[in-house]
Amino acid sequence: MAGITRRHWIQVALLALAVTIFITMVPGKRGWFDVGVYYGTIHHWIHDGGLIYDYVRPGTHYGFTYPPFAALCMLPMLLFTWHQAVAVSVALTVAASAALLYWLVDPIAKRQGWNRWFTFVLAACLFAMLEPVRDTVSFGQVNLLLVALVYLDLWLLSTGRQRWAGIGIGLAAAIKLTPAIFIVYLLVTARRRPALVATAVAVTATLFAANVAPTESLVYWTDALWDTNRIGVLYYVSNQSVQGILARLHPPSPGGVFWAGAVLALLVVWARQARRAALAADDRAGFAVTGIVACLISPITWVHHLVWFIPALIVLADTGTRRHRLAAAAMYAVLCSSLVWLWAVHFSGIDGFLGSNAYVWVGLALLFLVPVPQPAELEVPERPNLAPQPALLGAGHHNGQL
Repeated sequence: MAGITRRHWIQVALLALAVTIFITMVPGKRGWFDVGVYYGTIHHWIHDGGLIYDYVRPGTHYGFTYPPFAALCMLPMLLFTWHQAVAVSVALTVAASAALLYWLVDPIAKRQGWNRWFTFVLAACLFAMLEPVRDTVSFGQVNLLLVALVYLDLWLLSTGRQRWAGIGIGLAAAIKLTPAIFIVYLLVTARRRPALVATAVAVTATLFAANVAPTESLVYWTDALWDTNRIGVLYYVSNQSVQGILARLHPPSPGGVFWAGAVLALLVVWARQARRAALAADDRAGFAVTGIVACLISPITWVHHLVWFIPALIVLADTGTRRHRLAAAAMYAVLCSSLVWLWAVHFSGIDGFLGSNAYVWVGLALLFLVPVPQPAELEVPERPNLAPQPALLGAGHHNGQL
């Protein structure tokens, strides 16, 4: 492994300075809005005796949208002041990001013989530039914590600790429903034990929350879950899902039939990619495409949810061809650009259609471009032919594809 030279230190310092200036100057600070929702909800529930899903942040129509188990996980906020809660949110996001980058980038550095510390710092700087990451930190969102929980299971699967795999996915699915698609991935790829563990953890956590907060659980599962107005307007430009595209094409009628058809088609593509990844023993690619399709098919995928794209970008840059690496660089630049906000108000016309949905196009491109290996071809011996056939001597094997 190469050592750290003075030039490396200078490069890191300059890149860190450039990233700091960029983050400081770029517009779109969110003021830890979602931490405010979480903080207000918990205090409204415990201190004021209100219901979780009755709380609305003052001056807005936004309230708590996660399952009751997520609210239980946030009860420690009662111990903190507002500024302390913000600091804890940032610290947890940084810790989750560091773990995620370690799991995704360190194996590449070891394989390539790069200095692991230097590679990690460069990756962290590039990571911090991405708009979904900036928004997750600035909103105080839980996205990167959920990605880290899911990728903990990938680490367990890849390091021979299958016995514990599924716990992270189960907890993530109990906190927010989107990660539940990774349970489906485990089933599609015939990982029955991890799928069972993940399901058991998610169900146990949900039942525990129902026991602690029965009224809130009933309201969530019968009402709040199905009320998309609690989350936001479908055609808002931050909604970078297929449903968002359809809503911006015709805001009064987001085209439920067309959306269902698009979701089905995307799931077929994803299932094929997932199966190929499993046959090639490449869960890194399988998890990456699963995160992408989760964002694409969700009715609402805010820009900060697109942190699920990051593993796919890393896989594409690492194992793709030179053309794939150039594509990954271009998509990375788009995800850093805040481009979609140029059409935040007016998204009509060709430019509006292309620009306001820029991150959706990135997701679709990644779904098809992430290198998922073809299943290995195995040599299978032919059944011996007792009749002498001199012309075929020496041709006793043929290739068969799994």
